[in-house]
Amino acid sequence: MNELLSSIIEAHGGFERWRGFERLQATIVFDGTLWGMKNLAQDQDPREATIWLQQQRCTLVPFGDPDWYSDFTPDRVVIFGRDGGVIADRDNPRASFAGHDKKTPWDPLDLAYVEGYALWTYLNTPFLLAMEGVEVSEVESRIEAGETWRVLRARFPEMIATHSAVQDFFFGADLRLRRHDYRIDVAGGFEAAHLVHDYVEADGILFPTRRRVYLRGPDSRPAPYPLLVAIDIRDVRFS
Repeated sequence: MNELLSSIIEAHGGFERWRGFERLQATIVFDGTLWGMKNLAQDQDPREATIWLQQQRCTLVPFGDPDWYSDFTPDRVVIFGRDGGVIADRDNPRASFAGHDKKTPWDPLDLAYVEGYALWTYLNTPFLLAMEGVEVSEVESRIEAGETWRVLRARFPEMIATHSAVQDFFFGADLRLRRHDYRIDVAGGFEAAHLVHDYVEADGILFPTRRRVYLRGPDSRPAPYPLLVAIDIRDVRFS
């Protein structure tokens, strides 16, 4: 494992502790302009997210309707009713985004796919950087807000559904994540800067609970407007 990554993972609670859990559950609140850009309504009602740590899967309850929930995996996304009946489903969901740009509307299954892989990526950081097939290297540091941030560049294999194959992760002197940069390939490949704040500890694991995603300008700085995505996380527990 990359030496810097090893230190970062240790600072977030340690890989062995993380691997000792199967699932993470948390209350999630979404906000931001991205949903409107995609012709979708987005409320700020709390949702219960369950993230599987050793496989790529995420469920969100409720989803769309109070009696529905979404179930994401890379190969299939499903919207279920309370009784377990299938409301809608899609195999090979990534293929449905071919030809999309920033303003192409999404349907509910598109949204379930994107929210599923995004939450799985975010809540598994930095531990997913040590997963099989992920290539990690340190690149040039960045000075931001008076701090020097060390940067890990990750190249993800095709089998991991995520925003883009190449992503940058920025860590402060305390080795905690400060920022996460990527392209949103399913929306035409526009570049995003994802800022994180407000760390908490749950069962010995540290992670940020306040996330804000902005467009990334030509100088790589986040544009102050619009706020594309806001994610607030609380009531985190592992099992």
